Amino acid sequence: MPAEIVQTRLTMRLIFATNNAHKITEMQSAIGDAFELITLKQAGIDIDIPEPHDTLEANALEKARTIYNITRKNTFSEDTGLEVEALNGEPGVKSARYAGEGKVFSDNIKKLLNRLQGHSNTKARFRAVLALIWDEKEFLFEGICEGEIIPFPRGNEGFGYDPVFVPAGSGKTFAEMDMDEKNRYSHRTRAAAKLVDFLNQHINHQSQTSATT
Repeated sequence: MPAEIVQTRLTMRLIFATNNAHKITEMQSAIGDAFELITLKQAGIDIDIPEPHDTLEANALEKARTIYNITRKNTFSEDTGLEVEALNGEPGVKSARYAGEGKVFSDNIKKLLNRLQGHSNTKARFRAVLALIWDEKEFLFEGICEGEIIPFPRGNEGFGYDPVFVPAGSGKTFAEMDMDEKNRYSHRTRAAAKLVDFLNQHINHQSQTSATT
């Protein structure tokens, strides 16, 4: 039976509609201790959630709706794309499958660097979109990290395009940073901050309403 989302004195548990262990780790770190993320495995759900749409927003909502329709509980999801200015926003919504359906990021990075050869403009940004279904209403939260693509991978941390992305204001790639340092720049952290702010406001409003009724 899927795990329920319950509020306690210290934490609220939220189902996070993803099978990506890296995203779960990063999102839990970004959200902090106030909210505990429940993985799909912990929720008793074993499905491959489709990502059929041509925008991050639509894919994030697709994933959230899929899990909400199974659990009928408040849930949220995430979709992220790397958008490279010289490539007209590629790979964008196809970031995970840029070099094929196998989602092999070494191949994706190789394709990206090949496509960028001859371009002097290396500006890029990570854009994360969180989709929350709360009390049957849908909400979107966006986080953006500006930066640039470097010609050779560096670092062994993180995942995806992290070895070739240097965020603005740093000389390191995401793959050269530990989690705390990455969180200072991360697109997911920025989107997660908006999500947490919304949830805190909602919880406070509920508490105040309950206290006056």
